Amino acid sequence: MPKQVEFFYDFTSPTAYLAWRRLPAIAQRTGAIITYRPMFLGGVMQTTGNRPPGTLPQKGKWMAADLQRWAKKYNTPFQFNPHFPMMTLMVQRAAQEWVDRPDFEKYLAAIFTAAWQDQKNIADKAVLAEVLTGAGLSADDFFAAAENPANKEKLKAVTDEAVARGVFGAPTFFVQTPDGEEMHFGQDRLDFVEDALSRE
Repeated sequence: MPKQVEFFYDFTSPTAYLAWRRLPAIAQRTGAIITYRPMFLGGVMQTTGNRPPGTLPQKGKWMAADLQRWAKKYNTPFQFNPHFPMMTLMVQRAAQEWVDRPDFEKYLAAIFTAAWQDQKNIADKAVLAEVLTGAGLSADDFFAAAENPANKEKLKAVTDEAVARGVFGAPTFFVQTPDGEEMHFGQDRLDFVEDALSRE
């Protein structure tokens, strides 16, 4: 069975964006497969009692600077989004259907780039239609997927699963190792993810 890393994410998370930018190179170096697990971060926060860093002004100020440090360290294009926090139910629901499509990577890139490079409001339908069309994707397919009851239920199920497995925020990674399953939280823990994937 090939090695894999499960990547639980929400497009509204700037740290999930930073992790997404680095994760493919880690997977390539370790011969691992990335399993993308789009979840609804708002639901995770509500269920676990967690709160966004910005609700504490001192922590929000520190995090804004820290994000820039990490982006600079790995030469990652990054602009904090003035629309943050963005409601991501549409993009996360559509991801449930698109995750198995050949153009899913294109979808990931389009939405993450719009949110964390181009500072676009990915909760706005008109903005999303423009972003998707510009990326060569069908806006009609997207909105149909976002409104599909099956995808709404799947997003809820993945979010519930995440909480049941100990997830309290995004990004969160799970790696199966010889010693059992390891969970790692945060883009600043990707070195540990790579270490876990590198074990025989």
